[in-house]
Amino acid sequence: MPPLLLGDDDVRARLDAGTAVRTVRAVLLARYAGTAQAPPRVRADLGDGQLVFTAGRLREQELFGFRAYDTLVGAEQLVAVWNARDGRLSAVVHGAELGARRTGAIGAVAVDAAARPGPVRVGIVGAGTQAWTQLWAMRAVREVEDVVVAARRPERAAAFARKAADELGVRARSVGTAEDAVRARDVVVVATNSAVPVLEADWIAPGTHVTTLGPKTVSRHEVPAALARRASVVLTDSRAQAAGYPERHLFDVDSMVDLGAVLAGAARARTGPGQITVFCSVGLAGTEVALAAVLGRRSAGRPGHAGSPDA
Repeated sequence: MPPLLLGDDDVRARLDAGTAVRTVRAVLLARYAGTAQAPPRVRADLGDGQLVFTAGRLREQELFGFRAYDTLVGAEQLVAVWNARDGRLSAVVHGAELGARRTGAIGAVAVDAAARPGPVRVGIVGAGTQAWTQLWAMRAVREVEDVVVAARRPERAAAFARKAADELGVRARSVGTAEDAVRARDVVVVATNSAVPVLEADWIAPGTHVTTLGPKTVSRHEVPAALARRASVVLTDSRAQAAGYPERHLFDVDSMVDLGAVLAGAARARTGPGQITVFCSVGLAGTEVALAAVLGRRSAGRPGHAGSPDA
């Protein structure tokens, strides 16, 4: 039987937030336990850009695979999954949705582990796909009381707020500045492409959990270095990947706490309600492979796909 070929429409239709969160949580725990391999990214230089690979192996699930994306033209991403029992290619997923929803799910796991208990008031800086999937997944772990969002283009922030209300059923509004979006929030998500900080560290209230998704190297960073000094703990989903950036990370990687260790009970993300926590998302390798495997299992035998009886 040929492998299933799945695209963005399949991801939107068949990957719900709860499944995505449970799947990436299991990979984070497996990596901490040593039953999953998730090495740093491999970058193939292609002159004026790169082809970048992340790979992962999940021993207990008997699968392995890779994700490939480029820094040349923004081409479609590709994830391939093999069955380790017989070496057969079982699924190939192409497009942008899987990676974004994987990142959202990892962010939701971090919120559940590090934010203060209970419903959350969310502030978002950025109104793109990455910001959207953070909110999409967060609702699987916490009740969202309300959302405020700011973006460089106000019309995009307003559209994001309308979509959040219409599709996710949350109270949402756009605001004019990043400061207005992040002050007095329980959870702050920063999801921009900015090379300079879009907020000030002292705008973040005691007790806030911050997720940063965009640039975070010493020469390009969307949040200020002072944020780490205010934080009681800085978490990441992979210290190895954070250390493997082509340029040095803005924060001290050696002092970061592994999210998998927190999930396993071997480390603590928060010891008091007034502490600030920061999550530096790097996209743990292997999480997208696990999600692609879930999609493959859900899609097997459905009409219209390669590998199904009617394809």
